[in-house]
Amino acid sequence: MSGKNVVFALLAVGLMVACISENPKKERKPVAKAVRTVTTPQFSSDSAYQYIQDQVGFGPRVPNRPPHDSCAKYLQDKLKEFGWQVQVQKAKLTAFHGGKLRSQNIIAQFNPDSSRRILLCAHWDTRPFADRDSVRQNDPIDGANDGASGVGVLLEIARQIGLKNPETGVDIIFFDSEDYGRPQVGAEMYQQFSQGTSDWCLGSQYWAKNKVPANYRAKNGILLDMVGAKGATFLKEGISRRYAKSFLNKVWDIGAELGYGQYFVKRMFGEITDDHVFVNQAGIPCIDIIQWDEKRSQIGGFGKFHHTHKDNMDIIDKATLKAVGQTVITVVYRRI
Repeated sequence: MSGKNVVFALLAVGLMVACISENPKKERKPVAKAVRTVTTPQFSSDSAYQYIQDQVGFGPRVPNRPPHDSCAKYLQDKLKEFGWQVQVQKAKLTAFHGGKLRSQNIIAQFNPDSSRRILLCAHWDTRPFADRDSVRQNDPIDGANDGASGVGVLLEIARQIGLKNPETGVDIIFFDSEDYGRPQVGAEMYQQFSQGTSDWCLGSQYWAKNKVPANYRAKNGILLDMVGAKGATFLKEGISRRYAKSFLNKVWDIGAELGYGQYFVKRMFGEITDDHVFVNQAGIPCIDIIQWDEKRSQIGGFGKFHHTHKDNMDIIDKATLKAVGQTVITVVYRRI
C-alpha cells in the first residue's frame, strides 16, 4: 500500500472512530427494585375476648394456688396448638412477706432460627388481694384487665402468626409474679410504683438475670399491660421514652395511621415500674403499652377498677382489644 493510501486509510478509520464515539450510548432504563408487599392479618377481637374469658374462668391466677397451675397449662397448650416452641422457666421467688412463690415464666418462640427478633410480653398472674377496694380486700381479684387482657391479645397474635408466617423471629413471654407487690392504698401505692420497688415484677426480674433462651437478644420489645378496658387511653410512658424513644414513636404513629389515635394518645406521662423496666435493663429496648387516665393521674391513672373486684369481664371492651391488637400485629409484620 502506498503512503498516500495509508494516510487515506488512516483518515477513514479515524472518521469511523469519530462517528462511533460521537454516537451517544443507549440509556439504560433503571431496574425497578422489588418492593416487599406486607399483608398484615386481621386481628380478631372476638378471639382475644374469649382468651381473656378463659383465663378468668380459672379463677384468680395467684402463684401457689390451683387456678394458677391450671391456667399455666392452658397457656402452654394454646401456644403449642398455634405452632410455637414453648418452654417454662420455673423458679421459687421471694415475695414481700418472705414467702416463696412457685413462679412460671412461659416462653414461646416462632421462627427460632431467625436472627432478627421482636419480643412481645405481658404478665399473666393476678393480684392476691383487692387492696384498692372497700370490700373483700383480702380476696384475690379476677384480673380481667390487669393480667388477662395483655395475655389474651398476645394469644390472638400468636394464633395469627401460626396461620401466616411473618418471616421474622417473634418471641412471647408471659411473665409471672408481676402483681405480688406489698399492699398499699391511694397515692401511697402509686408512689411505690414510681420509685421502682423490687416487690413488683418478680418474674421479669428473674428472667432478666437468667435469660431463656440463654444470651437472648431482640431488636425491640413491647409489653402489654391493662389493654382491654372500655375507653382506655395509652400515653407514652417515661421508661419507654428513655430506652426506646424512636420505636415508641413509630408504634404510636402506626396506631394513628390505622385509625386508633383516640387510644394511642401522643402525650407523655411519667415513669412507672413494670416488667419492661427489667427487660430494658437486660439490654432489649422495650416499650410499655399501658392504660393511663390523665384525669386520675394524681391517684394513679390505671382506672378506677384497678386492684379492685371490679376488674372483671364487665369492663373488657372488644374495640380496645382491636385497637391494641391490630397495632401490635402490624408492627410485627412490617418489621418495624
